[in-house]
Formats: sequence, structure tokens, C-alpha cells
Amino acid sequence: MIRVGILGDIGSGKSYISKSFGFPVFNADLEVSKIYQKDKRIYNELIKELPGYFTQFPIKKSEVSFAILANQKNLKKIVRIVHKKIRKKMKDFLKKNKKKKIVILDIPLLLENKINKKNDILIFVQTKRIEVLQRLKKRKNFNKDLFDKFKNIQLPLDYKKKKSNFVIKNDFKSKTIKKYVSNILKDVLNERSSTRH
Repeated sequence: MIRVGILGDIGSGKSYISKSFGFPVFNADLEVSKIYQKDKRIYNELIKELPGYFTQFPIKKSEVSFAILANQKNLKKIVRIVHKKIRKKMKDFLKKNKKKKIVILDIPLLLENKINKKNDILIFVQTKRIEVLQRLKKRKNFNKDLFDKFKNIQLPLDYKKKKSNFVIKNDFKSKTIKKYVSNILKDVLNERSSTRH
């Protein structure tokens, strides 16, 4: 099984590109949403670590945002609590898909939380910052302060790009993405099959 990690800025189109590969995707953001909705144990840990911010279960996204904006340390605490569960969910996902040729890891803090492995294929999604901000502003509930706080806990984009095996220049056109994805898959599958001989 080849593990492919997708890296890039917030709002750069990582999730869309992840789906474009046509292989099983582990989407950490989606899993976090499910945790907030269904995991009472995580809720209990959060109210213990961050008293006064969370009033009811399921956890409201607005309360998470409020806690993060109130104090930068709160974001680190939330990430620490939630990412333990994300690691477990990712393990289950990998186990379930172990017979698949490729799996895609769409995890915003893949490198930051050292979830990647040495042999992972890393793909960096490159975008123009102005385009990203324009797209984010169209999202419901977009908050620039929140965006900045998340950016602060992420590694620099230049570093992520340097660490990557491939770069996709995303112009948000499906034709472009398809071409990049098709070329990368050819490269990855050929390279891995040739190393086996």
C-alpha cells in the first residue's frame, strides 16, 4: 500500500484534489466534525482542559471557534486532545484499506504532528494566496482571525513544498487537476513497481 499525503495552505483545494485520485481518502477535517458530533469522551476531556468554553454535547463549532479566538494556547490544547483520536481513526482506516494500492491522507497537520512516514509520497498543492483568500471569504462563517491562528500552528509552506515529491499548481480548474493527478499516479505506480524488480 502506497501512502500519499496531501500538503498545502488552508483553502488550497487539498480535499478536492484528494478525491480526484479515485482511491480511499482519510479526510481529517471530516473526522474532526464527526468527533465533535459523536464522541462524548472527547467532549469531557475538552471541558476538563478548557473550563467555561463548552456548554453542551454535541460540541458546537461556534464554541470551538470562540475558545480558539480567546487564547492561542486553547488551539494547541484542542489539537492535542482531538489528534489522539484522529491517529486512532487513521489506523483503523489504514487497516480497513490495507489491500488497496494507494490511500490518500488529507490531514492538515500531517507533518506538524509527525503523522507521516519516511516512505510516504508527499504532494504539495500550490496556489496563489490572493485566490485562496478570495475563495475562503466566500465560505460561510469565514473568520480571518481564526484563519491566522490556524496558520500560526502550521509549518511554513516553503518547507512543506521542499519536503514534497510532487507539486500540483492548482488553478481550480478540474481539467488541470486531472492532468496532474494522472501524471503523478503514473509516476508513483511505475516507480514502486520498478523498485520491486
